[in-house]
Amino acid sequence: MGSSLGVSDEKILALAEYATSPLYRQVERVTLEYADMMTITGREVSDEFFALLRQFYTDDELVELTEIIAWENASSKFNRALRIPSQHLWKRKDSGES
Repeated sequence: MGSSLGVSDEKILALAEYATSPLYRQVERVTLEYADMMTITGREVSDEFFALLRQFYTDDELVELTEIIAWENASSKFNRALRIPSQHLWKRKDSGES
């Protein structure tokens, strides 16, 4: 999935290290940290962090971003509870492919 959108396989594979990977820009790091804060139980979005988000996003964009993260979280919980398997929308290219 990512590759067809212009995201390199290398960047997708480095996602777990987004906070330190040179492949990610600051806006991407902040956005992914926001998603982690919304997703990981016990983490909160502080006023200071929300102010940081406002450096990159308008109010409307923040509402949309928050909705997308919340939807993906709900979808994940739903699928896990009902044992719905991954649709494998992203698949690493084989080394023989161009």
